[in-house]
Amino acid sequence: MFLNMLTTTGTGATAGTNFLSMLPSIGIILVLVVAFYFLLIRPQRKREKQETEMRSNLSVGDEITTTGGIVGRILSVSDDTVVIGTSGDCTKLRIVKGSIARVDKKVGEPAAEADDKDKNDKK
Repeated sequence: MFLNMLTTTGTGATAGTNFLSMLPSIGIILVLVVAFYFLLIRPQRKREKQETEMRSNLSVGDEITTTGGIVGRILSVSDDTVVIGTSGDCTKLRIVKGSIARVDKKVGEPAAEADDKDKNDKK
């Protein structure tokens, strides 16, 4: 497109006006690219970074929830997998770290529900 504008035979004024008439279109495309970056790409990278950090900081005793909805307590941690206990009789499951959706309670931290209840009582 730009090559055609530069190699057009004719007066320089028409080639200049063609280029100037295309500037708003180019500007709109650039604005859309920047908007996509800040609205889609950047938040996704931030989310991925947080998930990677969460999975690398797993420790024995943490309560987790998997992407499939299984809730359990971590019994052991290896490089790629985690062994969790899911019930009172300690049913053990070995899962991949990538399938951990969230950490519900870290070892040594109070339960999240107790904190929420205290906040609601103060209101």
